[in-house]
Amino acid sequence: MRLPCKIALTSACLCIAGGVFAADSAPIEYYNSGSVLPTTLPFSEAVRVGNTVYLSGQVGIAPGTMKLVPGGMKEEARQTMENIKASLEANGYSMRDVVKCTVMLADIGEWAAFNEVYRTFFASPYPARSALGANGLALGARVEVECIAAVTPR
Repeated sequence: MRLPCKIALTSACLCIAGGVFAADSAPIEYYNSGSVLPTTLPFSEAVRVGNTVYLSGQVGIAPGTMKLVPGGMKEEARQTMENIKASLEANGYSMRDVVKCTVMLADIGEWAAFNEVYRTFFASPYPARSALGANGLALGARVEVECIAAVTPR
């Protein structure tokens, strides 16, 4: 958005700065590879804005289905992380690009079990992370993880 020249200096600086970052320097790309989730869902698998990729939350579904893998928390956690990895790789990125994860657990008491699996997908230094207990996740999942990745310019 371009501003008229007669705007007060403080307002113009704030608006121009916002415009530079939002409109001029960061084209937005939407990804839906279909490698894990159906492309018919009402959200994008991932969205890239500049050098940041925002991944939608993943649960432990078998790729190409909407069915959770059997076996409880550890198997769902493993499949969730495999789904994140597959989504990243389908779009030209890797787990090394991940800088932040948000973990939602149906039972916060399963935090340690989730951590056992999670640590096998990353090496130190680990991404920043938040974890919280949730009252209900999509498809009755035990865990959902969303991530943010920092990537090189294209």
